[in-house]
Amino acid sequence: MTPLLWIGVFVISLAALVKGSDWVLDGAKKIGIWLGFSPFVVGVLIVGFGTSAPELVSSIAGVLNNVPEIPVANVIGSNIANILLVVGIAAVASRKMLSISTNIVDIEIPLFLLASALLIGVAYDGIVTIPESVVLLVGFIVYIFYNFLHVDDSQTVRSSRAAKTDRKTPTASDFIFLVVGFIALIVGANYLIQSVVALSVAFNVAVGVITILAVAIGTSLPEFFVSLKAALSGDTDLSIGNIFGSNTFNALVVVGIPGLITRLTLDTPTLTIGLPTLIVVSVIFAFSGLSRRIHVWEGAFYILIYILFVAKLFAWF
Repeated sequence: MTPLLWIGVFVISLAALVKGSDWVLDGAKKIGIWLGFSPFVVGVLIVGFGTSAPELVSSIAGVLNNVPEIPVANVIGSNIANILLVVGIAAVASRKMLSISTNIVDIEIPLFLLASALLIGVAYDGIVTIPESVVLLVGFIVYIFYNFLHVDDSQTVRSSRAAKTDRKTPTASDFIFLVVGFIALIVGANYLIQSVVALSVAFNVAVGVITILAVAIGTSLPEFFVSLKAALSGDTDLSIGNIFGSNTFNALVVVGIPGLITRLTLDTPTLTIGLPTLIVVSVIFAFSGLSRRIHVWEGAFYILIYILFVAKLFAWF
């Protein structure tokens, strides 16, 4: 196949991956509410898995296709894109300051920093071993319990009432879309990885560079649409909290699960450019969260940093 055809395969596979995650998320939420799952399970687990499904499935497909560089590059690129592009564009599009509640400052930011520190700690030497992946998944279990123990009572009551109101019997189409969504995720991820490998060879570009940019941006689309819609509607807590939660999930689970299959590696661009950039932008994002506000000018600054990051990956300066 020619590079042009592989680009087409890449775009179609990415679209299938993102759309499949939408169908899975929508169906899982409806079925979860119908089965009587708690708002915590629906909100943190189902939504968390749903919005990060493209990253997770494509990373698993990467290791199954003997490309162990993909999971960590995918997570690093996705987390950088979530912070710099998603938050940056949301802040600029809102045309006003994004405010953050105390709950996010007290719970999400410390967990986000700890998860980021764990990821950086296991990846700094260029290898993520199976025992290190177990550590990441244990960190995720701690994250779940911590969230469960610190759910705000009033929020739980409101969520429970909403869940009872929305508790409708799923239709046949809900189950069909759930199954079709899983198929789209699996098939899309498989062809996505094949196209990434083919394009890296055709253009003589490292797999990590394509993954950390094109794949990461594409798999971050669910977070982008959730955060942008929330910012435009004035729900800034959801807009920002979604990114803290997604990046925590990515760092612990999207690296942890593929890392149980085989030892993961970081290629040179991911290790020397991606990882240091993640460290810097994670600290900047945490400080923005601690200040409990993100101004429009900060959003524009985030976007500018991402442009510089891309330029550095391609050695434009």
